[in-house]
Amino acid sequence: MVDEHAEEHGRPAPAAVPHADHSHDVYTVANIITVLRLVLVPFAFAVLIEGVNDLVAFILYAFAASTDWLDGQIARRTGTVTAIGKAIDPLVDRLLLASGVIGLYVVDRLPAWVMVVLVMRDAYLLYGAWRLEHHHLRLPVTFAGKATTAVLLGGFSLLILGWPVLTGAGLIASPWFPGLGSEPAGAGIWLVYAGLAMSLGTAAHYTVIARRAVKAATGPGSGAPAPQGGGSR
Repeated sequence: MVDEHAEEHGRPAPAAVPHADHSHDVYTVANIITVLRLVLVPFAFAVLIEGVNDLVAFILYAFAASTDWLDGQIARRTGTVTAIGKAIDPLVDRLLLASGVIGLYVVDRLPAWVMVVLVMRDAYLLYGAWRLEHHHLRLPVTFAGKATTAVLLGGFSLLILGWPVLTGAGLIASPWFPGLGSEPAGAGIWLVYAGLAMSLGTAAHYTVIARRAVKAATGPGSGAPAPQGGGSR
């Protein structure tokens, strides 16, 4: 539903933009970094679920997560934003989020409901992106969307490392809510809780933007044919 390169020349991106042509160069520095991030995802996941070395799992995962900013900056500053880079970069973010939440659930550091919420949220956004393709639209990512991803990846990284550990808040004595009971929990869980709240908020925000964009693209004076009845394909 969103486009990873939302702003150029210091101006905010529009609410929705039609597909545009980009350079088809493949071997750019930014794309190499993006592909490296993609390759690191399964390695980080495998080390995490094997439980052999949390530090190695953390280094692999945190490196793949933190270099998201780097490849985007390089692509924009060198004018090498490519179609393949714009396609792979958000895919890597989604895979990092999915591998992090699933891996942490497997090693019993996150409750199942966190995994379900995040997977369903991503499935919803993917469905929205698919629907927007019918109108040749793609929504630019918002600052809130990027911040949500950063907070979740930061929380997952700290939980993978298993440090620092904080005392429980003593509010709810339930294994479904680590950190809220009396038992100590990794500090990363608090970033995950914040990221969950932000992710639901951004999903609602994207929904509002998408509906406005479709209405503008299909309404009177848009030049597009009015939608026909009979349901969607």
